[in-house]
Amino acid sequence: MTEMISWKTEGPFNLDHLMQVVKRLRDPEVGCPWDIQQSFKSILSSTLEECYELIDAIQKEDFSHVEEELGDVLFQVVFYAQMGSEESYFDLASVIDGLVKKLIRRHPHVFGSSEENLNCGPKRDNSHMSVSEVKDTWEKIKVQERRAKDHRSALADVPLALPSLSRAQKIQKRASQVGFDWKDVDGPLEKIEEELLELRDSLSTGDRDQIKSELGDLLFSCVNLSRHLNLDAEESLRCATAKFEKRFVTMENEVGRSGRLVKDLSMADYNTLWEKAKKLSL
Repeated sequence: MTEMISWKTEGPFNLDHLMQVVKRLRDPEVGCPWDIQQSFKSILSSTLEECYELIDAIQKEDFSHVEEELGDVLFQVVFYAQMGSEESYFDLASVIDGLVKKLIRRHPHVFGSSEENLNCGPKRDNSHMSVSEVKDTWEKIKVQERRAKDHRSALADVPLALPSLSRAQKIQKRASQVGFDWKDVDGPLEKIEEELLELRDSLSTGDRDQIKSELGDLLFSCVNLSRHLNLDAEESLRCATAKFEKRFVTMENEVGRSGRLVKDLSMADYNTLWEKAKKLSL
């Protein structure tokens, strides 16, 4: 690692400098009291927040903020690596080494077999491979990796911390890979209708546990439909929420110009303003 230049220098800086900054922040004698106290678990919420802020910037195509948020996410990675190094678990070099090896292993259509890699073989012609074939190869290699880790279930190692919609879709995809799936989109559609009827029946009982269970089944079935349509359920809901938000704000502004409050509107007013907001936000 290169020597750290003066702390007062304005750059340009590189990854080595970032690693040294983080190491200094964690130094028990001269570091930052807050950074020194952190652990792997204590910064989990910050990691999630930074990832969501990056996603938000990308969706808004605000690329100056994408650059900034990428830096924040990179800081999280280097911070974890520093803590790992302190405990002799791993360091940034081993993290990068493992990542490069995995990327090469999962892209044999680009880098060739292990023997070809060792012999620095010629560049492979990938023009004949479709995106779906690449995805199939990727998934087969991941299955082999799970078996090597002695994961007996097809559903092993799906992170619990994933957003619920994303985790449901990943679980369904894993089950599909071993043949447990509907043949076509009609299956999920019929299942949604079935679950909706069961939810209606549960509402009449007033049993909140049963209602929650049936609502969960309905949501799970909607995710399954999304998967069969080759859509990402999380992204679909995020888009729907953003659309609702835009229309609601439009309606609020319209009501504000009339000097009224949204809560004072009648249902007929709601419907009229909502339809107007839909047209204005197309």
